[in-house]
Amino acid sequence: MSDHDYMPNTEPAQGKPVPRVDTPDDHWLTRSATIRKLWIALYAVLAVTVLAQLGIKVKGYFGIDGWFGFGAAFGFVCCVAMVLVAKVLGAVLKRREDYYDD
Repeated sequence: MSDHDYMPNTEPAQGKPVPRVDTPDDHWLTRSATIRKLWIALYAVLAVTVLAQLGIKVKGYFGIDGWFGFGAAFGFVCCVAMVLVAKVLGAVLKRREDYYDD
């Protein structure tokens, strides 16, 4: 019996067991119907959040921050900027695979 025979949801990769992604799983978060419902719920919450600005007066301190949907657009742009900065930092700080070897 090999080391990975007793682990039903793993397969060997470079001597270490890793989770399989092609096996059928009945967890509620991996079902395609549940994933679709979660995306729909996310879009609904985002739409309600932006549309709430129609009923709630937002006081802008700098002029542009009082525009409709500014918070959502600004948040999205900042998120994209953080991802791009993280990619650049990853490229700059990346080391060779054998950097810490003797």
